[in-house]
Amino acid sequence: MGWARTRWRLIRSVFRPRTLGRDAIAGVVLGIESVPDGLANGLLAGVNPVAGLYAYLYGMAGAALFTSSTFMAVQGTGAMALVVADAHLSALPDPGRALFTLAMLTGVLMVVAGVAGGGRLLRFVPTAVMVGFVTAVGVNIVLGQLSAFTGSPQTGANRVLKAFNILSRPQLFHLPTLAVSVLTAALIVLLTRTRLKALGLVLAVVAGSVLASVFDSGSAQVPVVADIASIPSGLPPPVGPSIRDVVPLLIPALSLTFVGLVQGAAVSSGVPNPGRRGSDPSQDFIGQGAGNILSGLFQGMPVGGSMSASALIVTAGAKTRLALFVAAGVMVVTIVALAGVVSRVAMPSLAALLIVVGVGSIKPVQIASVVKTGALQTTTMAITFVLTLLIPVQFAVLVGVGLGTILFVVQQSNRLRLRQLSFASEGRDGRAGRAGRDGRIREHDPVAVVGAEQVIVLQPYGSLFFASAPVFEAQLPRVAATTRRSVVILRLRGVDQLGLSMVDVLLQYARGLAEHDSRLWVASAGERVQLDLAAGGLTAEIGEDAVFPGTEWLGATTRRAHDDAIRWVRRDGLEDGTSSA
Repeated sequence: MGWARTRWRLIRSVFRPRTLGRDAIAGVVLGIESVPDGLANGLLAGVNPVAGLYAYLYGMAGAALFTSSTFMAVQGTGAMALVVADAHLSALPDPGRALFTLAMLTGVLMVVAGVAGGGRLLRFVPTAVMVGFVTAVGVNIVLGQLSAFTGSPQTGANRVLKAFNILSRPQLFHLPTLAVSVLTAALIVLLTRTRLKALGLVLAVVAGSVLASVFDSGSAQVPVVADIASIPSGLPPPVGPSIRDVVPLLIPALSLTFVGLVQGAAVSSGVPNPGRRGSDPSQDFIGQGAGNILSGLFQGMPVGGSMSASALIVTAGAKTRLALFVAAGVMVVTIVALAGVVSRVAMPSLAALLIVVGVGSIKPVQIASVVKTGALQTTTMAITFVLTLLIPVQFAVLVGVGLGTILFVVQQSNRLRLRQLSFASEGRDGRAGRAGRDGRIREHDPVAVVGAEQVIVLQPYGSLFFASAPVFEAQLPRVAATTRRSVVILRLRGVDQLGLSMVDVLLQYARGLAEHDSRLWVASAGERVQLDLAAGGLTAEIGEDAVFPGTEWLGATTRRAHDDAIRWVRRDGLEDGTSSA
């Protein structure tokens, strides 16, 4: 009942007389623009363009009921279309049914991710991976449409080789097709810079299609939508999924889920809600999942949060999510009443539209920003870019994320630094009396070797986990023949957990110190760290009294451990060789 009341309040909130006019205008703009864009997206995916049209309609309407981002338009995106194109649906017994199944399976995975709070996981996706991926998607879009743009046949193992073969044989260009493409692309660039904005896309496609009709009236034939698909003058009936195709479609569905969720999160943060009301990425996941399920149910392809469409309705003046439902209504009218007109849209015009979109998705500023951050991020971006060009997109996405994760782990492990803390009353070598009472602590590089009768306090900075264990071990002061009757205190305030690999390093270090009548103590250990020390056997090795639990007072535990260590070194306070604490 609570969920139903929330949905009802959402529906009531969009029907406001003072915003109805602005929402209607914005919805009409998006609805008209979505018709050629949907067809082009289907073409990019290598499926029936009508599936792209239905995806825009049902994906947008279904998601608008559930997303927390008011202006998130869930439609087809270039990245998702390329994943579909590389899924090789034609190899399955029923490619059309497999496409709808893929959309529904993607929707289910998105809903599960949303319910599980998957929005929290997006912070682990490196920016370098996404910049490399999005840039390669833009290049792939351009390369993938060169055949339709020029009318030249394509041959090659991947899009790069196909593009090379096309451009290296200009004598095979079909001039009428090329003329339609160039006219459409030029008009898109010119008209979108005028007050027409997004409507310029529609007018450019119309102009290109008119020119194609002129050529068709003569001897030249320019391909149109009707040549590859028939557009029924009505809405599609619902279809069920193909259960036998679920397993082979699982990897593409996972890749689509990841791409859709990341792009949706970009919309959530890039297109703010009215009144600066925050959005919930996990709820947006659920909305995108609902859009995919509805899209697949009504014979559409996979969809995701579209930044361009979302920005379009905001620019057109939308005030509530009603604009999205108006846009869906406009698409319904177009499909039902103007199916014959839509079927005459020129394929080269759609290819030109996609090429302009692909070029626009390449952001030199973002690329330069990643390059400036360092060699590691640049390498991650470059590898992701190359992989996305050369291998199927669904695998490039997963490899890119895995590579980014590995490089992040390497980076974090190499950032670990070990410093030595010296109190005001003692020297850098750790020799002196009790901790200075004026509160001053000096931080400096650790001594190279543990000497005789020293108290050395060490403070690690960075992540302490399995990958950083060798780096940490290499920075510890060495235990040598000169080591005698010393205490090394490891201060772990702020450390949440250690892991068994790190505890094993400490265990071996403690044993090395013990062989020279010296000790390892741990100060300011939290509850989780104490559990890790006990689980790894370090507590049993050094004694419970050598583990000093942290308190709310900064520095108090470390000073107490330091003073106890001084007494132990001088043999004036302890008889059993452990701390008096």
